[in-house]
Amino acid sequence: MKKFYWIFTLSLLLLLAFVFFKKETNSNDCINVYSWGEFISDGSENNLDVNKEFTKKTGIKVNYNTFQNNEELFAKLSGGGADYDIIIPSDYMVSKLIENNMLEKLDFSNIPNYKFISEDFKNLNFDPKNEYSVPYMWGMVGIFYNKNEVKEKEEKITWDILWDEKYKGKILMFDNARDSFAISLLRLGYPINVPDAEKWRKAADELLIQKPLVQAYVMDQIFNKMQNHEAYLAPYYAGDAATIMRNNPEVGFVIPKSGSIRFVDSLCIPRGSLRKRQAEEYINFLCETKIALANVQHTGYSTPHTEAYKYLDEYVRNNEVFYPNKKVLSKSQIFVNLPKSLNSLMDKLWVEVKAGGISNKPWRLAVLLIAFASTYLFALIVKKRVKR
Repeated sequence: MKKFYWIFTLSLLLLLAFVFFKKETNSNDCINVYSWGEFISDGSENNLDVNKEFTKKTGIKVNYNTFQNNEELFAKLSGGGADYDIIIPSDYMVSKLIENNMLEKLDFSNIPNYKFISEDFKNLNFDPKNEYSVPYMWGMVGIFYNKNEVKEKEEKITWDILWDEKYKGKILMFDNARDSFAISLLRLGYPINVPDAEKWRKAADELLIQKPLVQAYVMDQIFNKMQNHEAYLAPYYAGDAATIMRNNPEVGFVIPKSGSIRFVDSLCIPRGSLRKRQAEEYINFLCETKIALANVQHTGYSTPHTEAYKYLDEYVRNNEVFYPNKKVLSKSQIFVNLPKSLNSLMDKLWVEVKAGGISNKPWRLAVLLIAFASTYLFALIVKKRVKR
């Protein structure tokens, strides 16, 4: 009986070891990437399929998933159920993830192609010691405008035009708090990371003044609205300028000379990744010149990769929409993570802006609550009738 017991126990242990080993081996054959949509050359339009190329070279498959904004990325990672090896957050989100101990320090001996990243993109405020991130794409925020309807000369266009009443109903605005507040802060002459809560309230007041002029708060919907002449003015990212202006030559793009927002999206490894070495191999692969060039040509954003930049068309290299001069860059600012109290204030003020200042007008809040309650009650009645 004892002999049977030991044989059974040993067999069970061997089986468990085999299953565990097989699981680990298989898991190392695949990395999970969480990125923005259309942020990598995917083989469309006869471009290079970067992920397939990586698999061909290393044998490691790439499971590629996308998010719509940095907050969605943070929520997914905070939930604890995500198993990602590579993420591509923006500047301020990198600093937030660092502050929350949610990123792995990179072993740059596994990323020798880091040498191709321009010195202009090292020691930035969101990762001052270059320990957690490798810059991937960057760009500026500017204003798209309809050349036929907006008569101001391009060099005279400032953030003020987004508050101009003659364009009422034809103005689009960012559907995210950070970019919208940054534009309002810049317009008031304040830094985009200003720590003074009162200045954020003033920026919110200006956004409330602007709200009746705004046709819609949008993100990617800007493409259709600007291309189809539904709107005349919209702030958005320079990387999308090529697409919009190619589809509609009547649309122009300008970066206000008074100052703007510069964003940097970086490659990072979430804390707890079981495939850190493979992830660093992927980062190094994306920093190969041929691969970096394919990605920047596909996305339309600007590259921090010095060698890939040299191979771009001369028109692109000399185009200040994509590669602004030093004077414009010197007036640009990069987001960093705000203190928790300011983040909470911004979220609260943004809700008020979107609601038209409803918290300052109790009767409007009461009307909204009654309308919500009535809608909910109606839905319940319909649901019961359907069940019957």
